[in-house]
Amino acid sequence: MDTRTVAVFSLGGTIAMTTDPVTGGVVPALSAHDLLAAVPALQHLDVDLRVHDFRNVPSASLGFDDLDALTEALADAFRTGCDGAVVTQGTDTIEETAYLLDLLLPGDQPVVVTGAMRNPTLPGPDGPANIHAAVIAAAAPELTGAGTVVVLGDEIHAARTVRKSHSTSPAAFTSPATGPLGRIHEGRVHLHAPLAARTTFTRPTTGAAARVGLYTATLGDDGTLLAAMAEACDGLVVAAFGVGHVPEGFVGILERAASRIPVVLASRIGNGPVLRGTYGFPGSEKDLLARGLIRAGHLDAHKARLLLHTLLRQGRTPAEITAAFATAAH
Repeated sequence: MDTRTVAVFSLGGTIAMTTDPVTGGVVPALSAHDLLAAVPALQHLDVDLRVHDFRNVPSASLGFDDLDALTEALADAFRTGCDGAVVTQGTDTIEETAYLLDLLLPGDQPVVVTGAMRNPTLPGPDGPANIHAAVIAAAAPELTGAGTVVVLGDEIHAARTVRKSHSTSPAAFTSPATGPLGRIHEGRVHLHAPLAARTTFTRPTTGAAARVGLYTATLGDDGTLLAAMAEACDGLVVAAFGVGHVPEGFVGILERAASRIPVVLASRIGNGPVLRGTYGFPGSEKDLLARGLIRAGHLDAHKARLLLHTLLRQGRTPAEITAAFATAAH
């Protein structure tokens, strides 16, 4: 294989943290070059690295402006000849940033998002191994057309399905519905199955801000807080019980909201679909969809929020939003 070119963008996070002498806690401090210097095995790969210090913040502080700028920077890197890219960041929001990049970057070059569960001050930090695996993945022809993937612990996960499923474990990232796309061993990518088709939404934004709420159904909720949130939103995602059920008291609130703004019905479980028409009681999935809510399908609530936010910022019509979810959430 010819020498491959991979862009590396560092955003901060646990992988780039060191101890703050004032607080005694760890904070983002290491540069992209610092991170790569901790991985001497990269020198043995036939890969040309183009390194960018992009941000240096905890991932909880990343915003849509940061991701817009990163999307443009990645597109520029691909236009100037990069075969793939690695993004290092904090693990708190990896599943969200990866999915947003997957929606907005239509090219065949893979984007590999990685991070670390153990910061560099701890015994056995996982950041260097994850960076090594991520560079291998970004340079691999096998991932051409894969879009954005998440690589930690030598596992490759599709952005659409990946979840952070544990708060501290080094094996925190899983794809509950599908399992990983593949794994990396002996310096190569090994896929378990052919890559799935992707759906991207790349229309320019209208410039308007979009406030998309995410409301989780819980036992005994009378809907008062839901009504207040719906009034403040341009779009709303409801993380419902099970296959798409809410308390009966939610029904009128959601129907009124859906007459004004797009309201997406997702599941709070994060594994498995919202159904279409199995249950028929007030507040069931069949009832809510008949009242104008949009089915999230297999998308979890957090990813449904990102898709709705993207579509609203692009100025999509209600019909286009419904059609987009039908395509992306199958």
